[in-house]
Amino acid sequence: MPPPDDLVARAQAGDQTAFRDLYRQHAGRVYALCLRLTGDARDADERTQDVFVRLWDKLGSFRGESAFSSWLHRLAVNVVLNERRTTGRRERRVTLAEDPDTVVGAQHAAPLHLNIDLERAIADLPDGAREVFVLYDIEGYGHGDIAQLVGIAEGTSKAQLFRARRLLREKLER
Repeated sequence: MPPPDDLVARAQAGDQTAFRDLYRQHAGRVYALCLRLTGDARDADERTQDVFVRLWDKLGSFRGESAFSSWLHRLAVNVVLNERRTTGRRERRVTLAEDPDTVVGAQHAAPLHLNIDLERAIADLPDGAREVFVLYDIEGYGHGDIAQLVGIAEGTSKAQLFRARRLLREKLER
């Protein structure tokens, strides 16, 4: 396979084979990031596809000032967070005709088995706490960067991280 810089340059020039090779090289890591941020495999699949659609549109703006994988990583985080914001606004406008307690209860059901998988425990965190935990403890972003990405105050980022760690500790101690 050609070097990554060559693939990027060829894909920027419209070479679909080079873009397919970039997809093959990076799809697994993008999916893993999307899964950690969304906590749901189906959402992660959709967001991964969204990332690569967005990549096709934005590839021309990649100037090589950072590693392509870092740039793609940031693009993936932005796609997931933007989708969450859009979905959140849409869901606030929609009133459920069904009994909302059944829907909420299904989302927060406790796992049936005693062996708690860390990935599952992370996925079960509330959205804000999970986002900050993944971005800070797993992806290595600072609170200032997280505040900008997510659109919250830096203090809120710190509070969400504290909350996420406390909730994970409680789950893992059971």
